[in-house]
Amino acid sequence: MRGHDFPDKALGEATPDGIDDPAATVGWVSVGTDHDTATFAVDRLHRWWQQMGAPTHPDATDSLVTAAGGGSNGSRSRLWKVELQRLADATGLRVQVCHFPPGTSTWNKIEHGMFSHITQNWRGRPLVSHEVIVELIGHTTTRTGLRVQAELNPRAYPTGTKVSDDAFAAVRLERAAFHGDWNYTIPPRAVSL
Repeated sequence: MRGHDFPDKALGEATPDGIDDPAATVGWVSVGTDHDTATFAVDRLHRWWQQMGAPTHPDATDSLVTAAGGGSNGSRSRLWKVELQRLADATGLRVQVCHFPPGTSTWNKIEHGMFSHITQNWRGRPLVSHEVIVELIGHTTTRTGLRVQAELNPRAYPTGTKVSDDAFAAVRLERAAFHGDWNYTIPPRAVSL
């Protein structure tokens, strides 16, 4: 079962993937129209940082990402870690990642704190186009102040990307003492001038 995307022969793929920033009471959702890959997942993080994260948190030096144990941002994905290194290098942020144990991604607060409100907002409304999906997500608010921004991401994300041993070895992966396979930090590499 594909529970996080909405394939439709006429519409095509619609994959909402989001970021919840509870400190700022805002959410951000990128609705992809292609495959849900590690590159798509990290591209979403980068676009959020450019559009919302950096303006909201201008003095930030670290970013905490909670992620599912499998899928495009899974703990075993080499491409996920290579893409996170590119994100760290581009933003200068130390990217800290904590994966949920397998089968427990519903514990992720984004499911209850943001996506539950999105699904309530579009309840009973036909999702007939990408624009309708983005508009409904972008009009999600709550009484407690949550606001959600959304954008359509029509970029292609091909599947089957292989990561060489050399490319993976270049990732500055700092594993945590507790479950280092699920909890790790990727600091930016030094930029040579």
